[in-house]
Amino acid sequence: MLLRPILVSAALLAGLIAPLATASLASDLKARCDQLVAYFDRYGSGRGEHSDGARNMTRISAVIDCDRGQYQQGIATMEDLLRRKKFTIPPPA
Repeated sequence: MLLRPILVSAALLAGLIAPLATASLASDLKARCDQLVAYFDRYGSGRGEHSDGARNMTRISAVIDCDRGQYQQGIATMEDLLRRKKFTIPPPA
């Protein structure tokens, strides 16, 4: 008899916590994506006439992925771009 109310309470609590954890994770991933794009914008674009900077197609693709909520794909794309440009990937903020 006592077990049933405990199980119901646990199920309700889990139902309330899961969306909060998911929202927090998505927020963290979005922030990471924004951080990597801003890092590339700051240090990856030169002032010379042959710099692609914000017009870099890989960067644009990553931004589109992040805007669509595909944060992990956008993050992976930006990290790969930074590695190819010989940058050290910054730690998460």
